[in-house]
Amino acid sequence: MLGLCVNVDHIATIRQSRRGQEPDPVQAALLAELAGASGITVHLREDRRHIQDRDVELLRRLVKTKLNLEMAVTEEMLQIALALKPEMTTLVPERREELTTEGGLDVHGHVDEVGQAVHRLREGGIAVSLFIDPEHNQVAAAARAGADFVELHTGSYAEARGRKPQEAELARLIQAATTGRALGLRVNAGHGLDYRNVAPVAAIPEVEELSIGHSIVARAILVGLERAVREMLTAMGKG
Repeated sequence: MLGLCVNVDHIATIRQSRRGQEPDPVQAALLAELAGASGITVHLREDRRHIQDRDVELLRRLVKTKLNLEMAVTEEMLQIALALKPEMTTLVPERREELTTEGGLDVHGHVDEVGQAVHRLREGGIAVSLFIDPEHNQVAAAARAGADFVELHTGSYAEARGRKPQEAELARLIQAATTGRALGLRVNAGHGLDYRNVAPVAAIPEVEELSIGHSIVARAILVGLERAVREMLTAMGKG
């Protein structure tokens, strides 16, 4: 069954805009689980712009499904992950000036560095996913690096305008998912997916789980988080 990993970073973004205590991303994560989420995703950034160390420590103790820690390939983040031991880490690129993650990790160009990080995390008992663009060379490099999963970056698909451009981006995702599975990788997908565009990606047979945050949090402002998560699960089922 296709899973939904809910990213609660934007809950923390609202909190940090006032440097206050609410809304609490930990409480949001627990509500998302109650609504049917298969996991919770948070990105602990180097600059701590939204999720804080306190958040991931509490989430590690309280999440009952699965905690997926998104992180850059840095020594600091490796040490944090190895101490916390989330069920999964997703290695992502990170630049201080970006508003959100702008593209996939260049595993092909840094396969040795990424491979060393993957090895350390897996030795620590943590499953590792690599957030990559849906390109053959990146999928192949992820397999060489020893990853358990790839998370295919769906941003270009989500931003495509018009039927033909969107179909072309969907075809790239399908091909990358097929290649990943053939190379022994498990496949997830995410970034920019919303209630209108999620169904075709959800229908890709190789994809096991979708990671969605912004669209769910935006909907939650209007209808509440539990309903927003359930509506996304319904939209995914239409695939």
